[in-house]
Amino acid sequence: MATASVAFKSREDHRKQLELEEARKAGLAPAEVDEDGKEINPHIPQYMSSAPWYLNAERPSLKHQRKWKSDPNYTKSWYDRGAKIHQADKYRKGACENCGAMTHDAKACMERPRKIGAKWTNMHIAPDEKIETFELDYDGKRDRWNGYDPATYARVIERYEARDEARRKFLKEQQLKKLEEKNNKQTEDDEVSDEDEDEDEDEDDLKVDEAKVDESKQMDFAKVEKRVRTTGGGSTGTVRNLRIREDTAKYLLNLDVNSAYYDPKTRSMREDPLPDADPNEKFYGGDNQNRISGQALDFKQLNVHAWEAFDKGQDIHLQAAPSQAELLYKNYKVIKEKSKSHTKDAIMEKYGNAAAEEKLPRELLLGQSERQVEYDRAGRIVKGLELALPKSKYEEDVFINNHTSVWGSWWKDHQWGYKCCKQTIRNSYCTGAAGIEAAEAAADLMKSNIARKATSEDTPAPTEEKKLATWGSEVPDDIVLDQKKLAEALKKEDERRKEEKDERKRKYNVRWNDEVTAEDMEAYRMKKVHHDDPMKDFLN
Repeated sequence: MATASVAFKSREDHRKQLELEEARKAGLAPAEVDEDGKEINPHIPQYMSSAPWYLNAERPSLKHQRKWKSDPNYTKSWYDRGAKIHQADKYRKGACENCGAMTHDAKACMERPRKIGAKWTNMHIAPDEKIETFELDYDGKRDRWNGYDPATYARVIERYEARDEARRKFLKEQQLKKLEEKNNKQTEDDEVSDEDEDEDEDEDDLKVDEAKVDESKQMDFAKVEKRVRTTGGGSTGTVRNLRIREDTAKYLLNLDVNSAYYDPKTRSMREDPLPDADPNEKFYGGDNQNRISGQALDFKQLNVHAWEAFDKGQDIHLQAAPSQAELLYKNYKVIKEKSKSHTKDAIMEKYGNAAAEEKLPRELLLGQSERQVEYDRAGRIVKGLELALPKSKYEEDVFINNHTSVWGSWWKDHQWGYKCCKQTIRNSYCTGAAGIEAAEAAADLMKSNIARKATSEDTPAPTEEKKLATWGSEVPDDIVLDQKKLAEALKKEDERRKEEKDERKRKYNVRWNDEVTAEDMEAYRMKKVHHDDPMKDFLN
């Protein structure tokens, strides 16, 4: 069966070979023996037992399934931690500038950086470490306990034993202090009466015995543990058996066969054995009461929330990241409460609160109207309630800078302003009635100063007579124009035409001048476009 080089066999030889294999499997014939004299299991499949043809196996063997090549470079040893190979007395060239060791450089030095390195002080030279390189095999690379020293676990045992010893010593000191306080009280009572001395001694002995019993119980509670085999795959765990032996067992509470089912393997009874009994007198109501009360219910809700969140696409897992799942659940509850309160406030704001003492408006109390409103299937208004169109695209009734009226509510001398303070500055701060009074007083003072100055002067200064334009479309022949004033008038006309083309350059307040000179009129006539002129497109 385990031969590799299978020669050609006739039908009869093949049948005999199959019968022999069946007999070996059934135990009727002796098993096949390899070259080392070991028996070959007849139940090994043929594709495993038969050797490849290039090995030229003459006898049945399973050596081709074993590892016949072993690498001599593989080792199971480990690093000699903390070993030193040489201690130098002075600094050597190429050594670490910080500590002076030859096995590493200053960048990889693990010592504390010195203020002045060993290269310059030539003192406190660190020894050279032992550098080793190993080539581990497949198992050695994946052995998590490779290089572990079992002797280090003794420190853990010593630490736990020291803690237990300190606990025992503390408990014993506490018991001795209590006994001393009780003895002092008893000695004071003995001085009062000699008759009660014997009784006090008996009670003292009893209390000492009780203290010893209490101490032994505490020590037993700290020591005694019971190893219980759980149902989870044969694993063991250490738990305390805290059930009082005098309590009645679950299955003895109700001996009726049709009562709550008791599982003897897990010692659990999910249903209530006495459902009709008084709940104040029952001390056990079934194991299900622990599943629907306390933190068990909160844990179920947390688990359900994690499942639902994972189904909706969130990266959450209760077992992999329990802290993250609990934090998300807390945030979810806060957001849910806010949403509920927001919905409640919106409903109360829209429909009102019947429990409140405030009176409802008349429209809500009557709930009737003569207006007919038609709606479509989607709930949109079709007819009966026309929407109020806005008056303009700008904000209306918006008061800024403490004004009580909007800009443009007052007009005087070709200027817009505020009606509340009669100011013509756009973004000024409102001064109210005091500002109006101050402005009027300043205007009166200016008028009085002008009148006083006019009366004080004997002869008025000669004023230049302005030649005002009086012609229409035809220019008189006897007109004499000043060339400088004409050039200035042409520039003003160009600026005016640019402002008319671009409305963004238009100012809030426009100062008008009703006096038009002859030069201004001539500039307007020269810049005017005649639409019937065939050469108007070629003009600048």
